[in-house]
Amino acid sequence: MLLGCAALWGGSYLVSKITMTAIPPQWMMTMRTAGACLVMLVLFHRTIIPSLNRSMILPAIFVGGTYWGTMVLQTKGLLTIDPGRSAFLTAVYCVLTPFASWCVSRNRPHNVNIIAGVICLVGVGFVALKPGGLSLSLSLGDILTVGCAIVFSFNLTYLGVYSKKFNAIAITFAQFAVAAILFFVGALFTEPAPDASWLEPKIIVSFLYLFLGATTLAQIMQNIGLAHVSASSASIVMCTESLFSEFFSVVFWGTQLRLTTLIGFAFIFLAVLMSILRRSIIVNAVRCMEDWAIDHVKH
Repeated sequence: MLLGCAALWGGSYLVSKITMTAIPPQWMMTMRTAGACLVMLVLFHRTIIPSLNRSMILPAIFVGGTYWGTMVLQTKGLLTIDPGRSAFLTAVYCVLTPFASWCVSRNRPHNVNIIAGVICLVGVGFVALKPGGLSLSLSLGDILTVGCAIVFSFNLTYLGVYSKKFNAIAITFAQFAVAAILFFVGALFTEPAPDASWLEPKIIVSFLYLFLGATTLAQIMQNIGLAHVSASSASIVMCTESLFSEFFSVVFWGTQLRLTTLIGFAFIFLAVLMSILRRSIIVNAVRCMEDWAIDHVKH
């Protein structure tokens, strides 16, 4: 279930790029988030409606506003960069979340998180290397996507804080509802109005994939998977999302990969793994390597 969820999310980068050939980013996200709200109301209205009160207004603004910022930056960036590149740069949020938590909750990150941050920075540096030279160059799409990762780290932090104080389903609904309003307002003032191109078969199929597959079905699969697998193991499986995205990008979008880009992706993926693995696992791995080195020297 979790691997299928990661594959669905990985494919969403490519499908979003196809969808945005006709539907502008904020209109697309308006329909996705509003649709998610409707589905949640149908399934969980007995939980959601009683939980909506004045005390949830400010949390809803924080989680909804940061989710809106995350998706605007990601979709705008995706217009100009390949789907796989977008997925790997977005995955930087895994490394940044402990630092966002430090800002919000004053929970100092572990040394492992700091090391992962440095490794991730090296990975982004390799991704930014210009072909045939050693100079660095991040495109506007790259910068927007890294910005998306930064804002998303705060979104996850706020969700973690408020999910402990409010019903998790209700706060998720509030997030989508606030974001849907912001997307709609943004679309009205900054993007072209809907037209007939939205009704092309490939666009409809692509949007149905995003709405039913990458949003509804993926969330259900994630919840079922988390009921049978530990959170740390689930995180490792689900971070393969970026690998699936790169695979789909190469096969279906014709993305050409340079060696420096692959090295950068490897560093970013390593940093993500270090960030989601429990500290004890990494410490035990280091101790095992130390024991092996000592035994090797003795013999």
